[in-house]
Amino acid sequence: MTGAPPIVAIVGATATGKSALALHLAESLGGEIVNADALQLYRGMDIGTAKLPVGERRGIPHHQLDVLDVEEEASVAAYQHAARADLDAIAARGRRPVLVGGSGLYVRAALDALDIPPTDPAVRSRWEAFVEEEGLATAYARLRSIDPAAAASILATNARRIVRALEVNELTGASFVAALPQRAYRVPSVTIGLRVERSILDERIGRRAEGMWAAGLIEEVAALAARGLREGRTARKAIGYQQALAQLDGTLAQSDAITATTLATRRYVRRQESWFRPDPRIAWLDAAAPDLEARAAAIVAAGGRA
Repeated sequence: MTGAPPIVAIVGATATGKSALALHLAESLGGEIVNADALQLYRGMDIGTAKLPVGERRGIPHHQLDVLDVEEEASVAAYQHAARADLDAIAARGRRPVLVGGSGLYVRAALDALDIPPTDPAVRSRWEAFVEEEGLATAYARLRSIDPAAAASILATNARRIVRALEVNELTGASFVAALPQRAYRVPSVTIGLRVERSILDERIGRRAEGMWAAGLIEEVAALAARGLREGRTARKAIGYQQALAQLDGTLAQSDAITATTLATRRYVRRQESWFRPDPRIAWLDAAAPDLEARAAAIVAAGGRA
């Protein structure tokens, strides 16, 4: 990709309008889009992930959509390999790569000089069993004793990250902190972040949750359950899908499932904002600005300077 124009990345929280801006930029720049939303990797998870229907993609090629079955586990390492191959191939064709998504680690895996630590399902399963048998507090204490830097960077209630840190330490003998992404692009890139005023975003999220059920989320989830959704470590825990499964199982009424999805999405948005906010490379734009597309185009032309 030496000498190629910078990759353009559109990031931000859920419901900020990333897909629409990515379409505009890809169309105006002669580009192709690479997905960086972990849940849009799954076939059939369309309504609950707000996946852009094929008919609305304006003929623009999209990559890293519908590449996993719901019973498979999403892997940052596998995504990194595939997404970088797509980005490089798009540039080699003389097209402009446009990366879009709100899964922060997936964005960084695609864009940044980051080596993903190895993983071993047997080792991970053993540490997960340790958490189940001995308790999360004991597992966190173990992490604190062998990798204090990692423990200091991980919430004591975050079982998934505690297990991952213990797995990485066992496999590599190195601190999990050393494996965290550094803010250095692998190749020249321009990253635009979209933000929306909090009250407006919260209202959008509520409407979005109601719209998912109106659009047939329950039917989508019922079909996915027949294809192994409940066995999927990643997919079954997705916001909206988890609540819809509970509704199908009779443990949540539909109104409660919608409310739970709305609240969970709002919490997730706070985490997305916390992930992206500290990155000084991101040029932030108000997603509600009437001249959003022109401002984004100017940032791309200026090489990332807002």
